[in-house]
Amino acid sequence: MRFPSRSFDPATGVATFDYVLEGPEPLHFTETITLPVPENSEKSDLLDSVLDLLHVVAGVSYYKVGAPARVIAPKPVPAQVQAFFTAVYTHGLAEYAYRNQLPHVLELTVETPGEIGAATPRETTGRPLSAVGGGKDSIVTLEILRAAGLDPVPFSVNPNPVIENVNAASGLTAIAARRKLDPRLFELNKAGALNGHIPVTAINSLIAIATAVWHGLGPVVMSNERSASDPNLIWNGHEVNHQWSKGEVAEGMLRDAVAAYAGLTDAYFSLLRPLSELHIAQLFADHTAYDDVVTSCNKAFKLHDPTARWCGDCPKCRFVFLAMAPHMTRERLAHIFGTDLFADPAQVPGFLELLGVDAHKPFECVGEAEECLVALSLLTDDAPVLVALRAAVPASAWADASHSNVFTPGGPNHIPATYRKLLDEATRP
Repeated sequence: MRFPSRSFDPATGVATFDYVLEGPEPLHFTETITLPVPENSEKSDLLDSVLDLLHVVAGVSYYKVGAPARVIAPKPVPAQVQAFFTAVYTHGLAEYAYRNQLPHVLELTVETPGEIGAATPRETTGRPLSAVGGGKDSIVTLEILRAAGLDPVPFSVNPNPVIENVNAASGLTAIAARRKLDPRLFELNKAGALNGHIPVTAINSLIAIATAVWHGLGPVVMSNERSASDPNLIWNGHEVNHQWSKGEVAEGMLRDAVAAYAGLTDAYFSLLRPLSELHIAQLFADHTAYDDVVTSCNKAFKLHDPTARWCGDCPKCRFVFLAMAPHMTRERLAHIFGTDLFADPAQVPGFLELLGVDAHKPFECVGEAEECLVALSLLTDDAPVLVALRAAVPASAWADASHSNVFTPGGPNHIPATYRKLLDEATRP
C-alpha cells in the first residue's frame, strides 16, 4: 500500500488524501476531510505536519480491503512516528485481523523512506477543543472544563442529530469536521471485500488536532476512561482490543508522534483516563440537563434519528444502563433509555456476558467485568434481571470485585498538571 499524494485548500478547508493498493489491478482511492474554516484561513507548516500524520493513519480504512504485506509511508519521519504508524496498522487492526484470520497483519511494520530528527518543541496553549460523541463521558468532560472557566469548544467529526442535540443542550458553540470515504470502498465491501473494525478514534483525534491547530485553539481533550485499555482477548500471542485507539498506550504514542513531527507538546490527552466507567457514570448523574439527549448506543447512531437514542438490545446499552443504575432512580434511568432493561428477562444473557460469565468481553466500547460486578453489588432491588444475575455469578467472581478499585482514580495517564487539578477537584469526595 502506498500514499501517492495529498492536498489542502485553505479557502474551503478541504483536504484530499490519495491511496493505492498495488497489485495486478491496482485499487486507487481518494478520501476527503473538510475542516471547519477559521476567520484567518491561512494554512501553516504546523497544520501541514498534522495532515501528514493524518494521511497515513486514515489509510487503515483502505488497507483492510486487501491487507497487503507491505505499507510504505510517503515521507521520512522520526522514529516515534514510525512506531505510531506501525501500532495503528497492527494493534489498531487486531480485531479486524482476528475476525478475518489474518495473523500477518499483527506482524506488519509500516515502512518509511528514511528517518529524521524530532521537531523543536512548542507549547500548546488556548481554549481546549473537547471531543463530543454524545455519551456520558464527553458530557462529563465538557462540564468539568466549563466549571473551571476554560470555555471549551465542543468538536465532532460527521455529527449526527444526537451529537448536535447534546451540543445544543450544553449551550456551547460547537464546530465540526466532515470525513467522506471514497465511494468505491463501499462498492468493494458490497462485493465481498475484506472488512472489519478500524481504529477510528486515532483518525478522528488527528482531525481534531488539525482543527485545533488551524483555529489557534489549545489541546484536544478526550474522554477515554482507563478500562478502554483492557483487551477483549489474546490471539496468537497478541492482545485484541476493540478500543485500542482509545487506550492509554495509543494515546501516549499519538502524543509522542505529534510532538516529534509537529513539535506540539501536550496537544492531546484524555481528561478522564484515571477513572472507571462506573465512576464517570456517577459524575454524569449530577447533570440532568442532558437526560433527553445523551446516548452511547452505536446502533442508534446509525439510524440518524434523534428520537431513537438507545436500541435497548446491545452490549453498550446494557453496560451504560448498569453503570448508571446505582447513581439515579429507576424512573430517571428508564426515562433516559425509554425502557427498563432490568424488567426484561431476555436481557439476562447479554448482562452475563458483561459480567464475564461464560463469554469474553464483547467487542464493544464497554467497561471491565469488575465494574459491572461492583455496579450489580450496589443494586439491592428485586427486578427480574438483577435476581437472575445474582444467582448466576459465581462466588469467586464477587471476591474479585473491589469497590475501592473502581471508584479510586488511578493508573497511567498523560494529563497535564493544570488539568489534573481540575479532575481531582471534580472527583474529590
